[in-house]
Amino acid sequence: MTSSTFTIGVDLGGTNLRIGAYSQDSGLLDTIPLATRLADGRDAVTADMCNAIRQLLGRYAPQRRLAGIAIGSPGPLELPEGVLRRPPNLPGWDGFPLRRTVEGALGRPVLVQNDANVAAFAECLLGRGKMLGVDSLCMFTLGTGVGGGIILRGKIWDGVTGMGGEVGHLNIWTEGGMPCGCGSQGCLEPHASATGVRKMADAMIARGTAPGLEALRAANPAFSAREVAELAADGDTDAQAIYQSVGRSLGIGLASLVNTLNLPLYVLGGGVAKAWDIFSPALFEQLTQRSYIYRLTSGTTHVTPSVLGPDAGLLGACLLPFTTAISGSQSV
Repeated sequence: MTSSTFTIGVDLGGTNLRIGAYSQDSGLLDTIPLATRLADGRDAVTADMCNAIRQLLGRYAPQRRLAGIAIGSPGPLELPEGVLRRPPNLPGWDGFPLRRTVEGALGRPVLVQNDANVAAFAECLLGRGKMLGVDSLCMFTLGTGVGGGIILRGKIWDGVTGMGGEVGHLNIWTEGGMPCGCGSQGCLEPHASATGVRKMADAMIARGTAPGLEALRAANPAFSAREVAELAADGDTDAQAIYQSVGRSLGIGLASLVNTLNLPLYVLGGGVAKAWDIFSPALFEQLTQRSYIYRLTSGTTHVTPSVLGPDAGLLGACLLPFTTAISGSQSV
């Protein structure tokens, strides 16, 4: 590709929808941030997406050649068809042919990939992977849910049907685990996502033993996981207990993956990962206790927060058309 080309990437989340134009010479040229209108249905969300893509085409296609359009979507997904299969954080989207729908609306080919996969891909090419000089990693995306992406030797690992890397549905608690949107109980997702943090806070408030959290809800009934993290950073012990639980859950999940995959790098991104300093001590305590492989390789097995932050998913979607990552994805 020449420097005069550009791509359009979409980061479709359960809460936010971001559409960006990207070039290899200048990076992100433009972004359009929107709320994901889940309550209005999938047609409304895809209409918003397509309208934003058309806006960016209108701005940049006259000066640059379009190299492609790619969407990072919550999973599980069937790939390369781009059909969603019971996505816990997109209710009502089961069986939705996302790729075909957007291609039909735009009259252009579109790539669809798991959102955590594209975030991991960007982190490998532009973020922690580049910094450490490694081309294989596993990434957790801690947002509305918990996603996971695996990069092996520079390529996205999809699994046999495109559903590989769903780390949010590792079963980490056999007793006392919270119900998960996937239909199971005790998955990592309800214990380490922003949604899970809010539910844990609500449960503490309901017991009447968390005055700091009660005051937070009184001031803002729609308080977020970020505000719970801020309360924890200010010394509130109940908020700290929530994030210690998040850290323990992540450490247990990571221990299983480190023992199984023996990769050089594990990256945590998404909004909840901004509380790294609060939950990481509990994470490393569990990881060290539960992973024999981590104890043997602690000098070469890196567990770190994302460098790219909230841009990882959007950047990964923008990078896909410049690469052979889809056609070259690894499956089993």
